[in-house]
Amino acid sequence: MLNSIHKPRPFLTALAMAVAILIQCTTQAHARDVQTVTVAGGCFWCVESDFESVKGVIGAQSGFMGGSVANPTYKQVTAGGTGHYEAVKIRYDADVVSLDTLLEAFFRSVDPTDAGGQFCDRGESYRTAIFYSNNAEKRVAEAAKADAQAALGRTIVTPILKAGPFYAADAYHQDYYKGRDIILTRFGPRSKAEAYKRYRAACGRDARVRELWGSAAPFAS
Repeated sequence: MLNSIHKPRPFLTALAMAVAILIQCTTQAHARDVQTVTVAGGCFWCVESDFESVKGVIGAQSGFMGGSVANPTYKQVTAGGTGHYEAVKIRYDADVVSLDTLLEAFFRSVDPTDAGGQFCDRGESYRTAIFYSNNAEKRVAEAAKADAQAALGRTIVTPILKAGPFYAADAYHQDYYKGRDIILTRFGPRSKAEAYKRYRAACGRDARVRELWGSAAPFAS
């Protein structure tokens, strides 16, 4: 009887193991070095789609930065005059992917020689930019820009700007590239995901990026 009393019960052993695994996973999750960087690369649907495919990126949010109007709407920004860029705030695990790697990919996913917009999208809201929050981020951005300019052999006009308030776009624009709801397009009723693919192809984004960067373009299909 005494020996049986001291034997660990199977369900208690399993429970203890489960609790230990949960604690370990929770500790690891909290230990991640989560950072953010905000970039503007033309249509924010495309930038969000590109960077959410990068290992180490936790998520990307479409919105606006760099303007003078608080809480601008998409219509206000794209009409011009607010000074905002269509921007994407990227959350990433710095233990998995570095800022310089992300910015290297950013430059090679846009046309950084174009000061008037990106691809078929013209106007101030579609210009490229990198926004920094501190001097360390500024130095990384400047180094990435210098590296991209040397690699491309052409003048890069993408500014490196002090980050200001970020205003998230409404839910309609978030994760647009994988949306399943049906919308009416010039091609007829389509899911957002299908409409996005057609828009991206028609806008010439990937074709231009491949023309500029060749095999160094990380996202051009």
